[in-house]
Amino acid sequence: MLNLGAINASILTLVTFLPAIGALVLAVFPRKVIAERWFALGISLVNFIFSLHLLRSDIPTQLSTATVFQFEIDIPWITSPNIHYHLGVDGISVWLVILTTFLVPLSILVSWHSVSHRVKEFYVLILLLETAMIGVFLALDMFLFYVFWEATLIPMALLIGIWGHERRIYASVKFFLYTAIASVFMLGAIIWLYSHFHTFDFATIKQALQTNPSEISWMASFWLFLGFFIAFAVKVPLWPLHTWLPDAHVEAPTAGSVLLAGVLLKMGTYGLLRFNVGLFPDQARFNGPWIMTLAIVGVIYGALVAMVQPNLKKLIAYSSVSHLGFVVLGIFSLTTFGMDGAVFQMLNHGVSTGALFMLAGMLYERRHTYEIKNYGGLATPMPLYATFFLVITLSSIGLPLLNGFVGEFLILAGAFQAKALWGALAATGVIWSACYMLWMYQRVFYGAVTDDHNAHLPDIDARERLALWPTVIAALIMGLAPWWWLARIDSGVLKLLPTLKTITQVIGR
Repeated sequence: MLNLGAINASILTLVTFLPAIGALVLAVFPRKVIAERWFALGISLVNFIFSLHLLRSDIPTQLSTATVFQFEIDIPWITSPNIHYHLGVDGISVWLVILTTFLVPLSILVSWHSVSHRVKEFYVLILLLETAMIGVFLALDMFLFYVFWEATLIPMALLIGIWGHERRIYASVKFFLYTAIASVFMLGAIIWLYSHFHTFDFATIKQALQTNPSEISWMASFWLFLGFFIAFAVKVPLWPLHTWLPDAHVEAPTAGSVLLAGVLLKMGTYGLLRFNVGLFPDQARFNGPWIMTLAIVGVIYGALVAMVQPNLKKLIAYSSVSHLGFVVLGIFSLTTFGMDGAVFQMLNHGVSTGALFMLAGMLYERRHTYEIKNYGGLATPMPLYATFFLVITLSSIGLPLLNGFVGEFLILAGAFQAKALWGALAATGVIWSACYMLWMYQRVFYGAVTDDHNAHLPDIDARERLALWPTVIAALIMGLAPWWWLARIDSGVLKLLPTLKTITQVIGR
């Protein structure tokens, strides 16, 4: 009989490090002793199942208690400096962990035939990347958080640099330099906090700052806020720090693009929410206006640039700049609707944009080009593929009853609460999103087949359908029953910023 207490005590460690253990096993065995693809897929699926255990926690019902994190594990790791192996999950991070474990097996499935050289090394890096990404969302010791944060850079840079396309080296180096240099500012802020509080523990530092807001000077808190902000804004990426993203997406292999858009970008928005707002709420209020201005510029700029892109993958990349601008807008609205919507939109973007990159990768496998002009009329030879693409496109632009609508509605509601002008300007991004996505869909799938190469393209096979169906189902369920997600998200946001009200209090239920 399973010991539930033992599982609860070790579940975070298991979910975090099972992929790394799988990567180690895969690395040490000779090639073909283990079927690399099947082994990696099996490990990732098992980890997804284990991650669902995190939903057994009582996060939604403990809004009024002092407990913030569930399944906590806190073990001294290094004596001097005082570093702990401290993991925990709350209503914000639980869904981001599950999003990660959800997308990894799908990424492996869509890479089944597209990766034909150094297959073992590819899947080793995918599994190591999964461990690092999950660790970012669970780490509560800021030194440990920084270790996981930096650990994501190497596998992703190698995935782009080895299995990417023509300009892969340039894109890989640019991705690494941008994010590594920006992270130095966060490291400086973390070291300053340790020198003042003599601990890296997030909860301890947060409690000290809440109990005595004058513990550190206003100017010190401003520079600390800025140090964290630079690191996270580059990762989001927030305009005008976004220039590394289109190159990285266009040159990355399909799995790299899915995980980059689906998870790695969320590390930036998660950091803004957890650290910038969680540790320095007064600075978040003070700096909110100019940050929201950058977010709105990013929403509109990303949409307009996406509209004129001739490259399908680059269009999807710029759509991420626009959609993540919405997330930042919701976070710094500092309203219940806005912050809940921001977390929900992180999940929406991971599902919808991750699926768009999978669909783009499937098309590239058949035609070896992302240029939109080379397509047209694909709905005739590939009707099932066109149907999947249409559903995900409608999900991405926020059609009611699909996931994107809920997140964008909540964010805009929060933005209007903060300042009507911000909400009005951001709302134009929804219109532009519909314009560039539907125009792209029209050019790729409608009209006559003008290129003979497209006339007999095979429709998606069973493996590709297996990779796409979960994203379509998730988009539909999240659109029809968002409250199941929002109940946990609301509890995490409320604990992060206790001055907020729950959604039910706001709407008077």
